[in-house]
Amino acid sequence: MSPNGSDRSPRRPMRRKLLQALTAGLVLATATGCTYKDFPRLGMPTPTTEEAPRILSLWQGSWAAALATGVLVWGLILWSIIFHRRSRTKVEVPRQTRYNMPIEALYTVVPIIIISVLFYFTARDESKLLSLTDKKPDVTVNVVGFQWSWGFNYIENVPGSTGDAKSDKNLAAIPDRFLKEFPANAGGVYDVGTPGTRNPQTGNPGPTLWLPKGKTVRFILTSRDVIHSFWVVPFLMKQDVIPGHTNAFQVTPNREGTFLGKCAELCGVDHSRMLFNVKVVSPQRYEQHLKDLAKKGQTGYIPAGIAQTSHEKNRETNNL
Repeated sequence: MSPNGSDRSPRRPMRRKLLQALTAGLVLATATGCTYKDFPRLGMPTPTTEEAPRILSLWQGSWAAALATGVLVWGLILWSIIFHRRSRTKVEVPRQTRYNMPIEALYTVVPIIIISVLFYFTARDESKLLSLTDKKPDVTVNVVGFQWSWGFNYIENVPGSTGDAKSDKNLAAIPDRFLKEFPANAGGVYDVGTPGTRNPQTGNPGPTLWLPKGKTVRFILTSRDVIHSFWVVPFLMKQDVIPGHTNAFQVTPNREGTFLGKCAELCGVDHSRMLFNVKVVSPQRYEQHLKDLAKKGQTGYIPAGIAQTSHEKNRETNNL
């Protein structure tokens, strides 16, 4: 009993203020209309493609949701510790509550809502990032993973290189739905590395993949042996390179420079040496590089992947 005869606890005003403060903090953390530029990158590198900010925004949103949830949970824990601690003057056992249906419903429904929201935004962004129908590619590169380096087939019409990518036997492992999108009579050029290859400008290990700034690039990923993973770090995007299964995605680089890439899938004893570089240059410099490869005799294509029957190769028939 309080001195005025009421059974109201003097702690209740403090409890009410604490709950109000927690609620206000949660609302401020989740209801602000900020863009990805208003938050720190939280360990992510600076995006270098038009698609990367979408990935960064999803990453930041997930962290913000996790932080808001953590603040709420930590606040409730502290509130329970402070306001339900044992009194020095009272030694009786507190009233025991066996069932509280509203609270049980709350901690069942709220996690379902949280997971549903995260699933929605993840599925929305993944669908957008992996779509190959929104924009036709300006450049197509077949990325070939093998133990223990990378090869790059540039599917292009290059002066000095004759042939046709659509019928080249080295590209026979690529499904028809991709082959039909290749340029006609694309003789192409290639570059291939070893673990000892180094970029001549930076000295970084691995072969160098050249890309034109401002052009939409489609990567067609194939493997000649085991599962690898093609990861260009500042693109904020990676995808598995699987033998017998062709993956693809496309990006538009918007910043010139030389960036690091690596295999992100444990692929064997020398996995750590499967490094490469990505050099983004002007379209004119890119075209000149392809001509330089042709002059070196690196015309045509290296084998893209393991041999497959037509039925298995074209088992996935979704349209581009």
